[in-house]
Amino acid sequence: MKKVLVLFCALLFVLSCTRNKNVVNVYNWTEYIPNDVITQFEQETGIKVIYSTYDSNELMYSKLKIGGGSGYDLVFPSTYFVSKMAKEGLLEKLDHSKLPNMRHLNPVLLNMSYDEGNLYDLPFLWGTTLIAYNEKFIKDNITSWKDLWNEDYKGYVILNNDVREVFQMALMLLGYSGNSSDEKEIEEAYELLTTLVPNVRVFNSDSPKLPLINEEVRVGMVWNGEIYRAQLANPSIKYIFPKEGPLIWMDCMSIPKGAKNIENAYKFMDFLLRPEISKILREDSGYLSPNLTDLNSMPDELKNNPLLNPTAEDLQGAEFQTDIGDAVLILEKYWEKLKTD
Repeated sequence: MKKVLVLFCALLFVLSCTRNKNVVNVYNWTEYIPNDVITQFEQETGIKVIYSTYDSNELMYSKLKIGGGSGYDLVFPSTYFVSKMAKEGLLEKLDHSKLPNMRHLNPVLLNMSYDEGNLYDLPFLWGTTLIAYNEKFIKDNITSWKDLWNEDYKGYVILNNDVREVFQMALMLLGYSGNSSDEKEIEEAYELLTTLVPNVRVFNSDSPKLPLINEEVRVGMVWNGEIYRAQLANPSIKYIFPKEGPLIWMDCMSIPKGAKNIENAYKFMDFLLRPEISKILREDSGYLSPNLTDLNSMPDELKNNPLLNPTAEDLQGAEFQTDIGDAVLILEKYWEKLKTD
């Protein structure tokens, strides 16, 4: 009986190991891939998706840095973290031959300075950070990031819980590049932000649409996708492209160095690049698709919606975030002071 039990346990162990090889460990931003898309991939491929989420590049980066990337097979860093992580040897070089659906990607969003040749990333979703407001409460003519400093908004402003975006806004208002690495300019931005803090009710990058929908906040910096979804639930939510320019960003797909299930990661990446899947992701998230095939098939009412397809005029003044090297430590120092003082 003991012998049978030992053999049975050994068989279970082997089967467990076999099953564990047929997985892909995905680490992504919250609310980016709906469950139905994951289920479809699992049913088509037999590959189990182990899915976990984060709400900041810094959290994702620290987990990969500490763990050597071995816990995940696919991550979704923003542009400036792609270059940073590639320089530090945290990302695998991509084999484009395993990604035939990348032919659908908009060439305008490929071969960019942060990763020339797309050696380490492919675009996943991109978007803008704008000013959202509730017209039931906000009657002022909002045109600028500076309007968030209005004393009438004390305790009703929302900001993203994102050091780069919050400081980028302040740097732009001061006439500097949002990618400044100059400590004096960063300190000046910090001093400006300290005067905004009394207006701030919450820093939220997990689901900023919720306090907007629930009318806990009335105005603030919010990602376009969150605004789009908030409007569906609360038509009083409006938005503007600030005259200084919106913040603009792109989240990408990358394979961490040391990933255990690389082939499965390629299969999941290529699946997400299908136009019909890209359409689901865009419609569910409200973010902008880098998939040109999907964009060309959008109905006019969506194609003409600046939240989903901004014009060149809408994006005037915007700049992608880039890696600022060790200056990020200066930003983080002032960020902690801003949120704790």
